[in-house]
Amino acid sequence: MLLAALIFATMAVCVKFASIHFNSAELVFYRGLISTVFMLVLARSTGVRLGTPVPAMHLWRSLLGVFALGSWFYAIAELPLATAMTLNYMSSVWIAAFLVGGSILLGRNTTQGALVLTVLAGFGGVVMVLRPTLDDNQLFAGLVGLLSGIGTALAYLQVTALARAGEPEARTVFYFALGSMAVGAVALLFSGLSPWPGQAAWWLLPVGLLASLGQLCMTRAYSRGPTLLVANMQYAGIVFAAGYSLLLFGDRIAPLAWAGMAVIVASGIAATILRARSVPNAPAEEHT
Repeated sequence: MLLAALIFATMAVCVKFASIHFNSAELVFYRGLISTVFMLVLARSTGVRLGTPVPAMHLWRSLLGVFALGSWFYAIAELPLATAMTLNYMSSVWIAAFLVGGSILLGRNTTQGALVLTVLAGFGGVVMVLRPTLDDNQLFAGLVGLLSGIGTALAYLQVTALARAGEPEARTVFYFALGSMAVGAVALLFSGLSPWPGQAAWWLLPVGLLASLGQLCMTRAYSRGPTLLVANMQYAGIVFAAGYSLLLFGDRIAPLAWAGMAVIVASGIAATILRARSVPNAPAEEHT
């Protein structure tokens, strides 16, 4: 999981460099194209069949994932890297919020007070993170980054359903990559193509490859290690992103924003623990 977290943070660095030359729709398309080829070769070499009995479920997962991916790429381009990563990792808190909201709508009295406090703390952390960006006129990008966390949470719920349907991880990753390429191609009809930047286009290659490698490392971690420990170690990605943000981009992050990141990480870990207690065999989460 530590390797997966490092890979995803490194991928975000490549996205940030590539975003100088390509818009979000192009990044989603090329990411999907490269990942599709990579996963196709991997599936063929490992004997995983790509035919699926639940194409509609994969379609829905792809739509949710592409929404989260496009939002995250936009946030990476416009915000400090550590801030964009933190907002995307709000997915655990959003899932807890969905559980709380579902219990309220169904009239159940099973909602735990601790889970409610966790959700509120996570939202408080978001306010702390986004408040400094108001001075930089980056509030919209922050809200888009927050939407990426919502999309990731919804995509996770769909991945859970696919796992229960018996779909292998490689097949799920393949169809997500294929869906990213397809949706990205449609989006290009509206956004248009940027001028080809020449050698700078090489940044696209690691974006697609690292996305697939990160998901594969994450899958191996969840299949071999304790779910609760692995799920919490994913937050190391925020630490790696913060290091990249300071060393490579010279981002200045306000102390209040650092405190907000810490609150979001703490609330995400707490939400994961509380969910694990209520649903001991809950499937693992998957990053976009």
